[in-house]
Amino acid sequence: MSPEEIVAGQLAAYNARDLERFLGFYVDDVPVGTFPSGEVLEDRSGPAFRDRYRELFDSYPDLHAKLVTRVVHGRIVIDHELVTGITPGESRAAVAMYEVGREKIERVWFVV
Repeated sequence: MSPEEIVAGQLAAYNARDLERFLGFYVDDVPVGTFPSGEVLEDRSGPAFRDRYRELFDSYPDLHAKLVTRVVHGRIVIDHELVTGITPGESRAAVAMYEVGREKIERVWFVV
């Protein structure tokens, strides 16, 4: 799969709240950081990644991320999304950058 197909697949799994399929698009020890600082968020990286998304999927049955824009530049994919289902009637803008390896997402940054 191409980097774009891998990121699209994880977004589809996220919207289905299918934890195992979602996790399958990421390396097991995926680091999650902030942009532009690059600070690694230990509470969201590696082993904590599974726990964070399990809790998110379980807590918000209407969770949905609508893709607004996607930029692909080689192994880097940047998604701008509108996330709904956390607070009724509200959406949140989110920007995620993914570094994609040969088969999986190897690193994620969230713009803060």
